[in-house]
Amino acid sequence: MSSLATLAIYILAGLGGGLLALRTGIPAAPLAGALLGASLVSMSGRWDAAHWPPGTSTGLEIAIGTVIGTGLTSAALTELRHLWRPAILITVTLVATGLVVGLWSSRLLGVDPIITLLGAAPGGISGMSLVGAEFGVGAAVAALHAVRLITVLLVLPMVIRLVLSFTAGHSSS
Repeated sequence: MSSLATLAIYILAGLGGGLLALRTGIPAAPLAGALLGASLVSMSGRWDAAHWPPGTSTGLEIAIGTVIGTGLTSAALTELRHLWRPAILITVTLVATGLVVGLWSSRLLGVDPIITLLGAAPGGISGMSLVGAEFGVGAAVAALHAVRLITVLLVLPMVIRLVLSFTAGHSSS
């Protein structure tokens, strides 16, 4: 099969997974669904690896950066004026924890430290996978982040609802 036809299969699998996931109502459903759809096709072994045309990866990185950047509005900047201390605390804590967990996982489980450090990093799947690709471990990093992302997207909303229902029932008004 031609590489263009193979790429089309992956794109359709990602599109189908993203559209199907939209029906679930989970946060970031299109991203998680597209990730699952394309990865299931890839893991099936029925098709060769997708080879994106030159420059496509750069274009997609620019598009992802643009989507994220458009969310950083003047309102977000105003909020950051009030939230700069938690932002620093959370960032430092997540980076330090990612380093500790990444190095610990590498030693304990005998996995390449580049994979575990990037896999434990607090970045998003797209960013960390792209950094991993530059080190030649993009697929492994993407797999670790996919597990984390899907788990967080499924578990955290339930935990938040549980905490909110518990705190609403115990408010001191």
